[in-house]
Amino acid sequence: MSTTVHLRHYRADDEEAAIALWERTWQQAYPSIDFAARVAWWRKRWRTELVQQATIIVADEAGTLVGFVTVDKGGYLDQLVAAPERWGSDVARRLLDEAKRLSPSGITLLVNKDNARAIRFYERNGFVHAGDDVNPTSGRPVLKMAWKA
Repeated sequence: MSTTVHLRHYRADDEEAAIALWERTWQQAYPSIDFAARVAWWRKRWRTELVQQATIIVADEAGTLVGFVTVDKGGYLDQLVAAPERWGSDVARRLLDEAKRLSPSGITLLVNKDNARAIRFYERNGFVHAGDDVNPTSGRPVLKMAWKA
């Protein structure tokens, strides 16, 4: 029996699951980085920046968070996270479609240049390269990508 993934607005009681999902997903994407050591930093950033300044939509499957997206009023998408076991499913696309609906005038984001799978995903979903940058936290080279309706 398969269950349906529902998109809904983030609630305060989603915090622990969202942070654990962020850690697990990024650890899978970049196994050489110790994301467990970054959880305190991420929790602070989550609470003081993202929850305060962005709309957060979560993908919920039978009470389990399997993804989330954050997009602020200016159309900046800071995080699009899908559980590793959902990579290749429609969870990330549905979350991205919801971000587009919330920000119909356009979206910008930064993606690590070495994350080819994510870059291909954004390109397939209408994003174009809009410049190069460096992540101020990690120092990693990133691509700025943009989508316009």
